[in-house]
Amino acid sequence: MASIRLRAAALTVAVAALLTGCATTGPAGHPSPSVTATPTAVADARVAGAVAALRGLEETYDATLGVYAVDTSTGRAVGYRADERFAYASTSKALLAGAVLASVDDADLDATVRYTADDLVSYSPVTEGHVGEGMPLRDVIAAALRSSDNTAANLLFRQLGGPDGLQRALRALGDTTTTVAREEPDLNEATPGDDRDTSTPRALAAALRSYAVGDALSPERRRLLLDDMTGNATGAALIRTGVPADWTVADKSGAAAYGTRNDVAVVQPPGGAPIVLVVMSRKQAKDAAYDNALIADAARAVATAFS
Repeated sequence: MASIRLRAAALTVAVAALLTGCATTGPAGHPSPSVTATPTAVADARVAGAVAALRGLEETYDATLGVYAVDTSTGRAVGYRADERFAYASTSKALLAGAVLASVDDADLDATVRYTADDLVSYSPVTEGHVGEGMPLRDVIAAALRSSDNTAANLLFRQLGGPDGLQRALRALGDTTTTVAREEPDLNEATPGDDRDTSTPRALAAALRSYAVGDALSPERRRLLLDDMTGNATGAALIRTGVPADWTVADKSGAAAYGTRNDVAVVQPPGGAPIVLVVMSRKQAKDAAYDNALIADAARAVATAFS
C-alpha cells in the first residue's frame, strides 16, 4: 500500500507541475525551464495517473482488472488490459437489448411475449410473476436491463434466434472479438481460458457505443435503451458510486464465477459529451467473492482523466 501511495503522490506532483507550469530546480541549483501546461500534456498526465491508479487497484484487491473508457466527442481514451478477455456475464443484456431494439418494429415492441414455467431460470424476479400471461417485448427488455432478469434475457435471445443471433448482430457492428455461446445462467461459468461468452473492455465499449450513442439505433430507440439502463437497480454500488455525483449513469452490471464483477455504462458529465466506460474484473479462485468497491474505485480513477 505504501508503494501505491508513493506512486500516486509522485503522479500528483507531476500533474500539478503540468497544470501550473511551475519552474523546478535543476542541477547545481539552477532553475529548470518552466513546463508549459498544454491541454494535451495535461490530458496525457491525467490518463497516466488513471492507469497507474488502476494498476494499484489490482494489488489492493488481489484481482485482475480490465478497463476501457472513451470520450465520444474527442476520442480521448483510458485503457488498462483493454484487449484482454473477461467473461462478460450479465453485461451482455445491454447488447441483447440493443440488438433486439435494432431488429423489431413498434408493433413488435408492444406484442406479448409468452412463456411457460419451464422457461424460467434462476434469478428472474420480474418474469416469474407473469408466467402464462406473458409480457410485452418492451417490458421484457426493461426487466433484463432494470432488474437483470435472466429469463427475460433468454427471451431476448429467443427473439434473435439464440446466441448465434446476438453473435451475428455484433459482427454486423464490426465486433470481431466478442464470443457469444450460451444463454443464462450458463454464460456465467467464466472458466479461465474458455473464450465462450467473453469479450474485451475495448470491444464491449465499441458495441455499447454503437447502440447507445451511435447510429445503430434510431434516436427514439436509443432513448429507450438509455432510459432502461439509467433505471438499472443492480448498479448503484458500481460505476455510479465512483463517478462524480452530478454525472448521469446508464449502466448494466454483471457477476459470475471466479470473482467476476463487471459494469458497462454510458456516463454523461454535465455539459460534456457521453463517455462510454467498461470495467471488468476477475479473481483466481472459482468461489472468490467479487468486490463492488473495486469497480467503483476503478470508475473513480478513470473519471479523473476526464475531469
